[in-house]
Amino acid sequence: QLRRSLTWDQGSEMAMHKQFSVATDMPVYFCDPGSPWQRGSNENTNGLLRQYFPKGTDLARHSRRELDAVATELNSRPRKTLGWETPAERLAKLLTPTS
Repeated sequence: QLRRSLTWDQGSEMAMHKQFSVATDMPVYFCDPGSPWQRGSNENTNGLLRQYFPKGTDLARHSRRELDAVATELNSRPRKTLGWETPAERLAKLLTPTS
């Protein structure tokens, strides 16, 4: 359930998408150029990250500890799209075996 498909933009860094798809048995889809709304969750996450790191920030200038702290804070932030659960809560539910 956690890996159904992956949607990428049109960047050249995605040139090996066929090898990725074969290796992971996961279909890869591409957004139309200039259509960021087709990857809404990604664009929303980018906006949240920019609250901590302005666009163009070199993340190599930040320690692993700083980056992990931001990830923890974002994963602990309730999201409307998750029914006001946090990403961490939703992931825990998905990973908890049902009886």
